Amino acid sequence: MSRLLTIAVREYLAYVRTVGFWLSLCLMPLVLALSSQAPALLEKSSPKPVLTIVDLATPDDCPAEVQTCLYDPVLSLRRTVEDRLKASTAYVVVAPPAPLRAARTPEAVGAEAKRLLGGARPPGDGRIDAAGVVYRNNGRIAVDVWSRDVADRDLTRDVQDAVSEWMRRVNLQAQGLDPMLATKVMAERPEMHAFSPKAAGGGAVTDRDRLPGLIGFGLGLLLWSAVMTGAGILLNSVIEEKSSRILEILLASASTTEIMGGKILGVAGVTFTVLAAWAAMGTAVLGHFAPALLGDVAAVLLSHGLLAYFAAYLVAGYLMYAALFAAVGAYCETTRDAQTLLGPVMLILAVPIIFMGQAISRPDAPLLQALSWVPPFTPFLMAARAASHPPAWQIALTLIEMVAATALVLWIAGRAFRAGALSSGRPSLRALIGSVGRGDETRAPD
Repeated sequence: MSRLLTIAVREYLAYVRTVGFWLSLCLMPLVLALSSQAPALLEKSSPKPVLTIVDLATPDDCPAEVQTCLYDPVLSLRRTVEDRLKASTAYVVVAPPAPLRAARTPEAVGAEAKRLLGGARPPGDGRIDAAGVVYRNNGRIAVDVWSRDVADRDLTRDVQDAVSEWMRRVNLQAQGLDPMLATKVMAERPEMHAFSPKAAGGGAVTDRDRLPGLIGFGLGLLLWSAVMTGAGILLNSVIEEKSSRILEILLASASTTEIMGGKILGVAGVTFTVLAAWAAMGTAVLGHFAPALLGDVAAVLLSHGLLAYFAAYLVAGYLMYAALFAAVGAYCETTRDAQTLLGPVMLILAVPIIFMGQAISRPDAPLLQALSWVPPFTPFLMAARAASHPPAWQIALTLIEMVAATALVLWIAGRAFRAGALSSGRPSLRALIGSVGRGDETRAPD
């Protein structure tokens, strides 16, 4: 045990003394904070798209001042659509420029819109970034949306919703409903209340009741980041020491179990030091800007044993993947060689990322429950399912399964680690399987 701890301390100090460690420690929270604020910063830094609506659906012979007309001012297509889009505050809505006003067919409007949007943005009249063209096609309302941005799907959806609202108002008036009353009917919304037996006190659902799901998702991502960061450090460390023959020297004075265990423990110390520092920074930021939210997060973590729950899956999941990465590193001379063996591992790690987001809204989905019993996915998905408070028997059995899987991976990785540390050349799957079957062990001298 003393040799294992000596190796662990050596690995730990080798990383915390580097400038890169402290830069990563300080810069990562800044990058995460920037990424969380990126949408708001992008919206503030980008000018709002200038949008215009061309109405070809309203008959020319319908006088706007006639209240009994189907297209009176209250139900004006263009006014309804413009008001709806202005209310979203995402666009600057302007009157159609002269070339679009002069066109009388959808094809002519489309040709002018293509010309205006295809060139540079002219100043003053005619400067538009998008145009919605509403017309009748065989008696039905149709909408063409022209935009400078080919990927802007939000604009198409917003214009469609605005025109749909106008169509509903027109249909209500066609059934004899007063225009002002139609507008009032369209604005009606029910008063909503959400209840759940799993909410605090078994009553109304509050934001605090939804916190466990968000925290579980965040801690699942935290574990995934810890695995990718710590296991990557471990992999590179083993490859570097093998290529420089340091690993062979270590084998002369310590067993493979002590070397691999010390390396895993040392890198785990580095990883959890970083996580602890980030947690302290996050606590300080929340305590300053949102003390009430910090209190709710602390209450959630301390309730129902969630802190111990998360810690158990974090440790077991980290050990399982760290042992796997250590064994892979012992079989590779360079990081390029490691890519051939890491491909399947990375595919496995991609699966929980796909499903963890779904666990926020549907933590009890049958597929998520089934995947929670697969050891490589268990630590991530069980953390993400914390919001549903899984039954105690599921927690107990998945933890037992995780411990057993971790022990099996450590045993296999220990045998593969020794064979890989003493081998040379490119990794061979046949040699890896053979080394696990033989399982010779080098022991350190007394």
